[in-house]
Amino acid sequence: MSSEQPICLITGASAGIGAALAREFARHGHALVLTARREAELDALADEIAAGGQARPHVFAADLATRDGVERLAEGLRERGLEPVYVVNNAGFGLLGAAARLKRDNQLAMIDLNMRALTDLTLRWLPSIRHHRGGILNVASVAGFLPAPGMAVYHATKAYVVSLSEALHAELKADGVHVCALCPGPVPTGFNARAGIPAGYFPGLLGGTAERVAREGYAGFMRGRRLVVPGAPNRALTLLPRLVPRPLVLAYMSWRWDRARRRG
Repeated sequence: MSSEQPICLITGASAGIGAALAREFARHGHALVLTARREAELDALADEIAAGGQARPHVFAADLATRDGVERLAEGLRERGLEPVYVVNNAGFGLLGAAARLKRDNQLAMIDLNMRALTDLTLRWLPSIRHHRGGILNVASVAGFLPAPGMAVYHATKAYVVSLSEALHAELKADGVHVCALCPGPVPTGFNARAGIPAGYFPGLLGGTAERVAREGYAGFMRGRRLVVPGAPNRALTLLPRLVPRPLVLAYMSWRWDRARRRG
């Protein structure tokens, strides 16, 4: 039997949905490891959680978009005797703009973080996750259900996350492992500023809070759900590609992007 301490690893935990998920998992008694690029913000969150009466999370600053970022994180966990049995893949970013005009390196970095690092972290600790009958919560997006001119690569990465999570849910269910894709709509966090998304770009009825996303995500994940989409309007949006011919969906998304460009 392993002598390592079982923990829940949460990536992108320094702010927004990641921080809200950290608070939610801590509230339910999970021992946590928090990772993101910004160590000061992670430490502040860990102190906040400890001040609330929960065990202080371990903190690892890491840039998971780099080729050695995941390996360095894994080495740090091994050195401290920590073994992930729950992995919450929240780290990711998007960019607004035509793919031909955005910097190629930035778009490839998006793929590295949103897809490659997520896949590495999803698969790396499967033996311990299986042993403890733990789980993997991948933060995707309603964007994963729709092609979107103006955010082409970002939406494609989230489609990958949804597909991967659903397939692994089916593969690992018999082992008692929960795999879930959490698919929020637009949430007012630092994501929008980094992506260059102006206020009012998304319809207001799709909005929600990071805290609500975390609550519904945790509850659905622990119930063994394959997908969690917080908010009725967002759930309706994910059904659009199944009910409306795909060319019409793409035409609508193209119209939204063209209108946004004209407005500047």
